Amino acid sequence: MCRPGEPPARGHALSKGRKAAQAVREVTALDTGLVVRGHGRHYLVQTDDGQRLQCVPRGKKSDCVVGDRVRWQPTSPGEGVIEGLEPRRNLLYRQDEWRSKSFAANVDQLLVLVAVEPVFSESLLSRALLAAAEAGIEVRIGLNKTDLPGVAHARERLAPYTAMGVPVMELALKSDVAASLSTLGPWLAGKTTLVLGPSGTGKSTLTNLLVPDAQAQVGEISEALNSGRHTTTHTQWYSLASGPIGALGSGAWMDSPGFQTFGIQHIEPMRLAPLMPDFAEPATRCRFANCTHRQEPGCAVRAALDAGQIAASRYRIYLELFDELSRPPAY
Repeated sequence: MCRPGEPPARGHALSKGRKAAQAVREVTALDTGLVVRGHGRHYLVQTDDGQRLQCVPRGKKSDCVVGDRVRWQPTSPGEGVIEGLEPRRNLLYRQDEWRSKSFAANVDQLLVLVAVEPVFSESLLSRALLAAAEAGIEVRIGLNKTDLPGVAHARERLAPYTAMGVPVMELALKSDVAASLSTLGPWLAGKTTLVLGPSGTGKSTLTNLLVPDAQAQVGEISEALNSGRHTTTHTQWYSLASGPIGALGSGAWMDSPGFQTFGIQHIEPMRLAPLMPDFAEPATRCRFANCTHRQEPGCAVRAALDAGQIAASRYRIYLELFDELSRPPAY
């Protein structure tokens, strides 16, 4: 035994090293699975052979989100414990009144669903685009209800986004289902897509079209996790294999109906402009490298604004987000 302050004997160090290596081997040898839904510390994990079981994480800390690949081991029939988390490709956050919280991982692409009616929020749209850009996720805008009379105005409001290279897919999910699915299908096939949209845009309609048994799955999973209507956020993963685009190849659909906006509090205010496609190139030509694009002389971003190359609404949103991210967090 070592005296206090003395380094451990070499044999003792080797013993600890062997134990650590054995622990790594044990976690590596465990079965893998996909988190398809979570509620508190309870997660529904889909195994590699398609079975689903209720799992809890080892220890008190719970870091899993829907879309995570985990390593688990069984504890009883239909139940297990999560022992480890596989590396993530990306991670997204939701924002509520109090804080940002991670909610989805390993997303290939994001569909921001807006509609001709009700009028959509450009602030929400911009936050979603920023979150996707920061995470390196491809994004498209879906404009639903294009059969309504206000479609021209909606297109006009989206013009700055199409000009900066964000694709807009026009949909009429109730009046022309076949054409809408034909537009979406090739883009969704083979990818994991997260959809975000405020109430009234047709997100539930689209989910039910793509996943015919979506409501049944929600009921079954809520019962399994003992999570009912009072849960604030239910992010859920669905396979698209059995839906109308299944013939195009495998794919997955992630729906998170319990919140209205992405959390971007992890983004530094000086990183906003490089993440905004219409700001990024002019920002490289500003006189000062640390230009905030608000009042500095020689600001190429404000020059682009004056020249009509950046929409006034986009600049207003930039100022709003810059001020928000510059404020110290409230505790």
